[in-house]
Amino acid sequence: MKTVLPRRLALLLGLWPWWRAARAEMPDLRSALSRAQALRDEAVRAGDQAYGAVVWLDGRIVGEAPSRVIVKGDVDAHAEREALRDAQQRLGRTDLSGALLVSSSRPCALCEAAAARARIARMVYGDGTDAGPPRPR
Repeated sequence: MKTVLPRRLALLLGLWPWWRAARAEMPDLRSALSRAQALRDEAVRAGDQAYGAVVWLDGRIVGEAPSRVIVKGDVDAHAEREALRDAQQRLGRTDLSGALLVSSSRPCALCEAAAARARIARMVYGDGTDAGPPRPR
């Protein structure tokens, strides 16, 4: 029982700075989540898979994309990777340090690895579930 409390406390303290910042900017995060959902719907209307993603940095969307796997005939055109590419192109750099990857669904392992390579700080998906920092594979 003694080891449970410090571990929980460490987890709480480890997440506290991000949670406080995210709550302060929650209206913007909700708009990012809404945009990811709208991109998912756009992908479905185009005949593609039901996924959408945005890259959110400093309270604004800097990259976005629906899934384009079927439309492009490219198995790597997942919404998350397309959104990362869009953000990198718009910002003119490959390093997306400090950005959030906001997705309509949990990113696959390859998309998570791409987010880690782009130095995405955290991933958020679905209804606002915090998936934490991406893990390189």
